[in-house]
Amino acid sequence: MTEELFAFDERNFQECQTSFRGEHNQEYYLGEYVIDAGAKVDVRADKKAVGACSIIRLQSKSRLFFRRSWSHIREDATDVVVLWFVKRGSLCISHQCGTNVAESGAFGVTKSMAPFSMECRPDEQSMHEVLHAVIPSHIFRRYVPDDINAGFCMKAEHREFRMAERIFTEVFNDADELTNRSEQLLVDCALSLFAEGLKHCDNAMHERQSLSQKRRQDVLRYVEIHLSDPKLNAEMVAQACGISRRYLSHLLRQQGTSFPTLIWDWRLKTAHEWLSSNMTTDISIAEVAFRIGFKSPAHFSRLFKRVYNMSPREYRSTRTAKASVPDQKEFYVGSSTSIQ
Repeated sequence: MTEELFAFDERNFQECQTSFRGEHNQEYYLGEYVIDAGAKVDVRADKKAVGACSIIRLQSKSRLFFRRSWSHIREDATDVVVLWFVKRGSLCISHQCGTNVAESGAFGVTKSMAPFSMECRPDEQSMHEVLHAVIPSHIFRRYVPDDINAGFCMKAEHREFRMAERIFTEVFNDADELTNRSEQLLVDCALSLFAEGLKHCDNAMHERQSLSQKRRQDVLRYVEIHLSDPKLNAEMVAQACGISRRYLSHLLRQQGTSFPTLIWDWRLKTAHEWLSSNMTTDISIAEVAFRIGFKSPAHFSRLFKRVYNMSPREYRSTRTAKASVPDQKEFYVGSSTSIQ
């Protein structure tokens, strides 16, 4: 039997940030959830539980935005893989390696233990619909033992993918005619078909990382988690990642940057995101500065104005006047690939 997870409209959509995880705060995983208030607000999610897995249908007439960062992962270590089958509209997934767009008839994959941002876009009839299967990672690895690329998108053109989507849909729509055992067998079958389809996708699996790539990823993860610490320095990062300061500098030079530049750029981009959000207007400029690791609001304002050509207060006033929602494309920078 399906159950309603949440339903938002013009009366309660501003509560979405605290309500999208369900009554007991157990569905999905922690992140930033935003509904575009510039259009008709009509968002609904219904769930069908099958053992440890969930099949969820999300329907919306509004653009939806979701972001999960390393700080969310640190606070909530829910480890699941989500298969997103796009029925109507499109799904834009931005991740550390770029951006992919899954159009209607395609699918995408996200992992809760890897940061990403997502935009759900309605179609020309102002409707977005996606069916997603939430699979605990330890279960998913029984079928796909190798590491799948975060944000991977693909047309559902292979018959295995089409059959997997059809099975998930049938299980979701079943009106209690199937036994729990039968539903579990069907989900197992769908996952097996999905895994078989992945064998034909050259870009599905994570490429083996070199040691330097692994070390660089460790550095970036540690920096993002501890970005709000005003005492964050190169020595601290190097020690935490088990490398020397000299090797840390070498890794960053390979990316065309230095440790101070990395930290200040990252903090300013984070501040830019916060000041762009209509969910942080009650936080003072000084608190924004302290929360992202600046010791002085004045220093923060000087650097922000140098980069964005206006003070943090002026920028926030401009965004508030436009009544904008966060620009999810700013969360991660990379190439864009459309899957249609």
